[in-house]
Amino acid sequence: MTQLNAIQLFEGKQVRIAWDEEEEKYYFSIADIVQILTDSKDIKQYIKRMRTRDPELNSRWGTICTPTEMTAADGKNYKTQAADLEGIFRIIQSIPSKKAEPIKQWLSEVGALRIDQMIDPELTFQMAVEDYRHQGYSERWIENRLKSIRTRKELTDEWERSGVREQKDFAILTNILTKAWSGMTTGEYKRYKGLTKENLRDNMTNLELALNTLAEAATTEISRNRNPQTMKENERVAKSGGKAAKAARDEVEKQIGRSVISRDRASDYLLPTEDAEVKEIENTKEK
Repeated sequence: MTQLNAIQLFEGKQVRIAWDEEEEKYYFSIADIVQILTDSKDIKQYIKRMRTRDPELNSRWGTICTPTEMTAADGKNYKTQAADLEGIFRIIQSIPSKKAEPIKQWLSEVGALRIDQMIDPELTFQMAVEDYRHQGYSERWIENRLKSIRTRKELTDEWERSGVREQKDFAILTNILTKAWSGMTTGEYKRYKGLTKENLRDNMTNLELALNTLAEAATTEISRNRNPQTMKENERVAKSGGKAAKAARDEVEKQIGRSVISRDRASDYLLPTEDAEVKEIENTKEK
């Protein structure tokens, strides 16, 4: 089952999803949906109680629930209880929540959007722009973020071309690349910024994002030049790409007299565009 993993936002809360290219349908994290509907502090226990009070749902659980690889809060991929749109709708029926109808509508829109994106991939970027604007990111940051998304896609395409298939291998290569330029794996970087489920790139400053994009772009070009055939060869290429960005980082830090690695999150600057840019400049001067 070929999957593309992503995160969507419903009222600011994250929902992990996986697009199955063979079945052409989404699978949604059951725990994430239940969390939004219930605000429960113990999702596993809530799901157990839900199945107990709904025997019909419990009897169908084996067919509704599909173990699907998704990224957990620690940045690693695990088999996660997931369900397609029909299965999620059945689960929602068993949960008394005022958010039931809004989330049903949102889920339907997500499914329809994917079909539109398959017809016109440019819609993916258009929607991303609107989502980031709605959250309050500055136009400059959004422009950099979209560049990073395109660069990341080129890199993963190149990794696939060179034989990388497993999600864990993509994660390994990403960690090698990230550590080579930043000194931290993605998990360590997220903990440094105090992140849990949040996307690391969505919380990088403009300068961090630029260096990470440089590392990924360099890795793509080096890979095309060296044409790696094994995982070990890809690991060496990823390290080389990261080192290229590390050289740029060292030069920038020499010029500004401080580390570019920051505990700040891009979300710290979610103000109207002009105010956000002024605040970022003022913070840079203070440091």
